[in-house]
Amino acid sequence: MSTATLTKKELFVQGSLTTDVAEMIEMLAVNVPGVKSCNVNAVNKSLVLSIDTTKDEGAVINELSSLIKTMDSSLKLTTSRQENKNNSKAQRKSADGDKNVSIILGGLNCAHCAEVIGQKVSDLDEVQTANLNFVNKKLNFELKNASDREVIIERVINIIDTTEPGLDIQVMESKKVKKAQDNKVEMILGGLNCAHCAEVIGQKGERGVEIDSIIRAHGLPEEFPHKVLEEADRVIVPIPEEEIKRRMDLRDLKTFTIDGEDAKDLDDAVSIEVLENGNYKLGVHIADVSHYVREHSKLDKEAIKRATSVYLVDKVIPMLPKQLSNGVCSLNPFEDKLTLSVFMEINADGKVIKYDIAESIINSKARMTYTEVSDILEKDDEKLKSTFSNLVEEFHNAEDLARILMKRRERRGSIDFDFPESKIILNSEGKVADIKSYERRISNRMIEEFMLVTNETVAEHFFWLQTPFVYRIHEIPAAEKMENLSKFIATFGYSLKGDLEQIHPKEIQRVLKLIKGTPEEESISTIMLRSMRQARYAPQCVGHFGLAAQYYCHFTSPIRRYPDLQIHRIIKEQLNGKLTEKRSAQLANIVEYASNQSSEQEREAELAERDVHDYYKAVYMADRIGQEFDGTISSVTSFGMFVELENTVEGLIRMVDMTDDYYNYIESSYSLVGERTKRVFRIGDQVRIKVSKVNVDFREIDFELVSVKEDNRLVDTVNDKVEADEKDGE
Repeated sequence: MSTATLTKKELFVQGSLTTDVAEMIEMLAVNVPGVKSCNVNAVNKSLVLSIDTTKDEGAVINELSSLIKTMDSSLKLTTSRQENKNNSKAQRKSADGDKNVSIILGGLNCAHCAEVIGQKVSDLDEVQTANLNFVNKKLNFELKNASDREVIIERVINIIDTTEPGLDIQVMESKKVKKAQDNKVEMILGGLNCAHCAEVIGQKGERGVEIDSIIRAHGLPEEFPHKVLEEADRVIVPIPEEEIKRRMDLRDLKTFTIDGEDAKDLDDAVSIEVLENGNYKLGVHIADVSHYVREHSKLDKEAIKRATSVYLVDKVIPMLPKQLSNGVCSLNPFEDKLTLSVFMEINADGKVIKYDIAESIINSKARMTYTEVSDILEKDDEKLKSTFSNLVEEFHNAEDLARILMKRRERRGSIDFDFPESKIILNSEGKVADIKSYERRISNRMIEEFMLVTNETVAEHFFWLQTPFVYRIHEIPAAEKMENLSKFIATFGYSLKGDLEQIHPKEIQRVLKLIKGTPEEESISTIMLRSMRQARYAPQCVGHFGLAAQYYCHFTSPIRRYPDLQIHRIIKEQLNGKLTEKRSAQLANIVEYASNQSSEQEREAELAERDVHDYYKAVYMADRIGQEFDGTISSVTSFGMFVELENTVEGLIRMVDMTDDYYNYIESSYSLVGERTKRVFRIGDQVRIKVSKVNVDFREIDFELVSVKEDNRLVDTVNDKVEADEKDGE
């Protein structure tokens, strides 16, 4: 099998290349087939490409040239620096007046320092835009006035000195620099050891410091750059009359939001009515964030950099500044808000028989919580029914429709593992007061169903239009994973039918129904979940295995997810007849990057959220060393077994501490088997544990096995050991 080799190719750009466009070229060029990497220097207008030698170099360059032209039609890609120099006098004059400055930060090893330096440079009044790329250690910024070059360099040096004293800073001017107007400068920073970062974050052990250290460890940007906040402040809050006139006016429609008690970023509102023919008319109205966050704006660049909001118990790192996420975009009650609305007529079988997508304006009539609506529907709470008497009928209609939609999804094979999520409750001092399973009640499921059917409807509509789009995909599980799963469930007497390489979600669902209520339910469900692929974003529509959906996207949360924001732009351009062939070509590159960036940031956010939960759980259990709890074995490894308690806290029983026998790990059955006693521990077994040790720094909790539930009785492990020893003596 031959291995592709790479070749370096330097190209040049004719025309006025801004820092913003240079960054966009660098970002999107890798999507051109054959381009493995691209480094753009906005100062000398050069591109250095790594090209796969198995590809036609000319074809690669032509495609890259077309891509650049979609960004700025005045730009031209050339292969010669001389050709780039021999432009018109006007172009040479423009080059002489270049306001771009490039600074190389050699030895920059601290992402936090990079973030601080980049933001401080960006905040300088004389700087138009600034960006620090931590990967290639390059700080690029554009001056408002080229004559300020020397002064600004001194200020930047001062910023670096005050941020991290003692660095070896070298300012190196390019040989090409002959005039003050030509501002190409290289600055190398050596010896950056960043000992001060602990000081910047705070003292170890403090709750806020521990959370901040997790945030930094995952590279999550916390503070917004000053110029992004300035742009957010300039967003016009009063909606112009001409904007209202061009939209569907739904301000008199009975719309309402249902969210958690603490939620402030309200993305979605709903409306519902029963038609004369017995069908339901469901309206889902989503905040029109794209009206305020324009493509290529500072807000947009920061939003795609973050790609998602991150929720860390009592701290939120939003994708958008709070002026937007909690204010102008949030569908707060009794305020006129711009939205994208999807109206669906749904019959008694849960099928969408008619739909309409439109730009709209709403005025929500109530800000409901999941608890309030669930108490009305599940407990018939008289006080709440009286308070929200004008909406009680809508709540009941919504519940009826949600149950119809649930049954339809179940019929087609949608998989619902329904594993408990953690709810960490902090007191007024920020300490953990309690940890329990998050309750998923009828109102939660109701909103989930409405968002799911909306996402499917929008995805199918744009799939058939064949426009560039961002889909949410969940691919078929790997055949090897299914084979291992099949072997595992066979030990319990179950089997997977059909072709394991093209397994249908309905087959997974069938087994889940068979095991419901059995002792092995948790064991098999856990291994099934681990056999699935991770869902991700992609420009190709390949379906969503877990939902058994042929078409799926994320449309309903543009305040906190970038893919939703991106497809809102596409939807609006399509509705307004602006999706030209040229624009579609440009969007194809944009959705590719948005998909990859959002998938990566989503994973990082999930890891950060998990680490924060693990920290709080460790702190909580540190006060409970020596206490006993009932739990379930959630994972078995070669070094021990993890046990999950009813409150979702998970700890490890180390194999070295299981002294009643020598246990062997059996990978095929995910179990531990005692050599002498033949005792078997596997996922799903009920045990009683004692908290033996907690390491908050490493977020580790150790348990000690007290007893195991066998045939509905708890067997004392110490007595078992004594009895086994006596038998050996006989």
